Amino acid sequence: MPLEADDQARVDDAIRESGAEASGNRVLVLNPSDSQKLGPFTVICTILNRTIGSGIFVTPALVLKSTASVGASLLLWSFGTVIGMSALLVWLEFGLSIPKFELPNRDDSDTIIEGGTSLQCVPRNGGEKNYLEYIYKVPKMRTTCIFGVIYVVLGNLSGNAVAFGIYILQAAGIEGNDPTVRGLAVVCLTAACLLHASWRKGGIIVNNLLAVMKALVLVGIIVIGFAASAGASFGHGSVHGETTDPKTQIKTSNFNTHSSFAFARNNPAAYSQSLLYISYTMSGYEQPFYVLSEVYRPRKYFAKSTIAGQGFALILFLLVNAAFLCVVSFDQRLNSELDMATVFFREVFGNELAPRVMSGILAFSIFGNIVVMTFTASRDHAYPNPQPDIYLPPLLAPTVKQEIAKEGILPFSLFFASSSTTPWARIRRRFFPSSTLNHPDEQSPSAALFLHWIFSIVMIAATSPTTPDIAYTVLVSLYAWVVVLLLGLFVSGGLLYLRFFSPDRRTWTATSGFKPWGGPTAAIIYTLVCAFLLVAGYIPPSSDSPFASAETGVKWWIVPTAGLGSALLGWGYYVGFRFVYPRVLREGRVLVVDREALIVREHG
Repeated sequence: MPLEADDQARVDDAIRESGAEASGNRVLVLNPSDSQKLGPFTVICTILNRTIGSGIFVTPALVLKSTASVGASLLLWSFGTVIGMSALLVWLEFGLSIPKFELPNRDDSDTIIEGGTSLQCVPRNGGEKNYLEYIYKVPKMRTTCIFGVIYVVLGNLSGNAVAFGIYILQAAGIEGNDPTVRGLAVVCLTAACLLHASWRKGGIIVNNLLAVMKALVLVGIIVIGFAASAGASFGHGSVHGETTDPKTQIKTSNFNTHSSFAFARNNPAAYSQSLLYISYTMSGYEQPFYVLSEVYRPRKYFAKSTIAGQGFALILFLLVNAAFLCVVSFDQRLNSELDMATVFFREVFGNELAPRVMSGILAFSIFGNIVVMTFTASRDHAYPNPQPDIYLPPLLAPTVKQEIAKEGILPFSLFFASSSTTPWARIRRRFFPSSTLNHPDEQSPSAALFLHWIFSIVMIAATSPTTPDIAYTVLVSLYAWVVVLLLGLFVSGGLLYLRFFSPDRRTWTATSGFKPWGGPTAAIIYTLVCAFLLVAGYIPPSSDSPFASAETGVKWWIVPTAGLGSALLGWGYYVGFRFVYPRVLREGRVLVVDREALIVREHG
């Protein structure tokens, strides 16, 4: 259903004043109405659903085995919470500060204050794409091309989809082969894309439901772990996590300060690789920023919601690690190839069914990851306008891949920037017309979802010569190294530049829409961590490390080199797009992308 007549008239007036109607091809994006915006609860669930995935169940075992120390493992997880919160604060400062426009001042009730305007942030979808383009403006299109290539190719959870296939077969008790695992991975990705393509609101409901259920699973693990440590039995007698003291050879608690650091390794790669996986596990804070313009009153509620969601997830992660170690003995963990959660349930319940149930929970958790990533990475809404080559999205603004397409750098950019009415909306309008009165039809980013799906399948296919375990390790490591660390370094380092070295540094500080605790402390911490982990990626692990080539099946230098290669590929794409394509294929014609804000408030 189109906009109401008065709102549409005001939009058309703004378009005519801007001269946008004179262009032959354009994409007009309007923010959603208040009734369709994402509330604080959905924002919190988006973070929880993305953060609670395979990482919290699989990574604790890798970290413990790599450091060979309970104490060092817990310290790394504690430091990981600082990293996760620092990253969120950096993103909040950007997300609530750019882009800025001169707008009328409003009071706390959102009523216009007569006689005054100020430079205010109008939240935009796209996350770090907007922040990088704001920082690195020159030369034109370079940042957009590099980020576009990285995110279109690597901005998916194909590694988690492979893990989904592995755990589904384990839960079913089936001895799976490589084609079966990859087939299930494709089914998982396809189901997530079809869900969002068919029913937008349904995708949000599923996201929120999965987030609540996954949080309850972690709470259950925490309760069971601490109860078992206190002597409670769950049908298999009491269990206690123990470590053998190297001096006395007496078994003591995992948390004994004398024995918990006794076996700690001195290989820097053990700690850097562990911290890399912890950083990946704690990422997820960035997901709501991809749909920021769809959030209800973000300047008032967004910071509180994201901090609450991220803080809750980080506390859960620390307590879950402690709960695991309340039950799982250190020596047993070092000699087991299973993930920590599976060993935990086997020790507590003492039967072979419990690990299979845990595998099912892991698969369910991973699917939630993929659902939320698909929503934020590929969300867009557009109506075909009666005029030729014009697309009018009346409700929801595009995110990430749509934002990339709207820059005109992709083949068939206008196609990938457009959307269509969802099948669910068509059914409602056909059979329940009264329920759709005064409510616009849901729109689906079908083309962008297809783009997202294609490259997810490409990444799975690219790792098909390896076993599923190796494919998972490579895909997760590559995502963590490039999307989490490399882009994180340029975002947080760019914030420090804006604060201390930019000619407009005083203006930035004065007009920032969010002032984090400790000023630049969060940006300094995250910049240093990202820089260290990127460099440490080239330190070879010890031969007995779980990250050694003999364990992973991949040379230790391949992932960081491939990560740098993706950035160089983006640079090459920029050179071709900026200099070769216009001269060779377009006969000297120049692409002009003009993005102008038409700020028209619904109902005046």
